[in-house]
Amino acid sequence: MEDTFRHKGLRKKMVEELQARVEIEGLDRQQAEEKKRLVCRAIERVPRHCFIDTVFDSFAYQDRAFPIGDGQTISQPSTVLAQTVLLDVRPNEKILEVGTGSGYQAMVLECMGAQVYTIERQKEVYLRTKKLLQDMSSLVRTYFGDGYQGVPEEAPFDKILITCAAPEISVALLNQLKPGGRLVVPVGQDECEMTCIFKHADGRLTRSRHGHYRFVPMLSRTHVPLYGKE
Repeated sequence: MEDTFRHKGLRKKMVEELQARVEIEGLDRQQAEEKKRLVCRAIERVPRHCFIDTVFDSFAYQDRAFPIGDGQTISQPSTVLAQTVLLDVRPNEKILEVGTGSGYQAMVLECMGAQVYTIERQKEVYLRTKKLLQDMSSLVRTYFGDGYQGVPEEAPFDKILITCAAPEISVALLNQLKPGGRLVVPVGQDECEMTCIFKHADGRLTRSRHGHYRFVPMLSRTHVPLYGKE
């Protein structure tokens, strides 16, 4: 799909509104503003309308979530902004995204200079998004499988981002996170508490909480409690 001057203008306006309006609970305001600016630059480069059905084209740059099929949604831009700020992306970092969905979040991470690996459990969503990313000349590496198991053959990762509601998380994902790394996850069911988990050099985990958001559920048969270790 073409990225027209109209789309670019709407995207620029959306980014300006996000920068001014979105506040992220639990972060120092000055540090958060600088991180928001960096993420907003990436968001302005990504043509969101290309990741949703053409029927929603007129609304693509509103702060709204949209269905993408198979019970999945593309997150609203304010949520993408908040999660990406919390992830604290640095150039050349190796990042695992759990829940590829439309591919929009993965593309934002790539535009920030990260090496992105993303895994999707829904086969049709995976195939559709893999082709879309290839057509957009993206270098994002896509995998089909159970997000709770991660991508062990590519581990360890500097950061892990979970883009679906996870009341529980597998030890496999935590084991794939480098010491000094962080994992951002919406914890709960439907109405979730955005949580940042930091992995210390000794393997100890600490967490911080950053407000409530809505997500579709993360599905798996094999999982263990998130709060098994502090």
